[in-house]
Amino acid sequence: MSGTLRLAAAVGAAPGFWARARRHPGFVIGALLTLALLLSAALSYVWTPYSVYEVQMDDKLLGPDARHWLGTDAFGRDVVSLLLVGARASILVGVIAVGIGLVFGAALGLLASARRGWVEELIMRVADFGFAFPAILSAIMLTAVYGPGIVNAIIAIGIYGIPAFARITRAAANAVWSRDYVQAARASGKGAWAITWQHVLPNILAVLIVQATIRFAVAILAEAALSYLGLGTQPPQPSWGRMLAEAQSLMFDAPLLAVWPGLAIALSVLGLNLLGDGLRDVLDPRLQGSR
Repeated sequence: MSGTLRLAAAVGAAPGFWARARRHPGFVIGALLTLALLLSAALSYVWTPYSVYEVQMDDKLLGPDARHWLGTDAFGRDVVSLLLVGARASILVGVIAVGIGLVFGAALGLLASARRGWVEELIMRVADFGFAFPAILSAIMLTAVYGPGIVNAIIAIGIYGIPAFARITRAAANAVWSRDYVQAARASGKGAWAITWQHVLPNILAVLIVQATIRFAVAILAEAALSYLGLGTQPPQPSWGRMLAEAQSLMFDAPLLAVWPGLAIALSVLGLNLLGDGLRDVLDPRLQGSR
């Protein structure tokens, strides 16, 4: 079993880990909200109250009632069904975009830490340059060339996450490289890449997990913003951001149409941020004695 897998197994089976997690209110609330997001998306694949692709103009702009628990939109579509299916886009964009940022960013950060010198300086300066192109600006540039769509949104959000993961990975890895056991491994003749894989990566895995959780929340916000601008998920696929955009012109006729997707975005982002902060506290060895 590799060092990374050993660490993952150790974290999951560590005595007291789940006890500390259960006593951490932020972790518990964040885990419940995140679980609700995942279950909503999973449920939409097997059941929704109504089809989100059928227009029912006779039922447009209905208020909450027994048939439509949260009402209907301007096309007569059930809001609950739209929210459930819209969760898919948020999770899809979040998982893939964070995966892109994590894989490439962590690889660059580990390379910078292992090689140091001009390699580290070059990677960090390129990362600084990448911060000048936020996800929305990158998506606008991509859609100007290739057209709007969820794929371009994922690529833009993923690229935007690479510099953040690279800097965090490099900082955490540099701290590990100064440890005595790493110096002992170097003295025993191990190469830089062997040390990186066997010692550095397993010891920064918790940092990367926490950062990935927080970046997931950022990705959901970015996807909602891009869809609101018409650059993300395209019709007829539901999206929370586009639900907000469509509700904007109906604020006086049906104000609740903007409340439900906004609440879904807020709770999802809040849950992921609380989960990330809770994981950081629970996994931090300095806090284990106080939790």
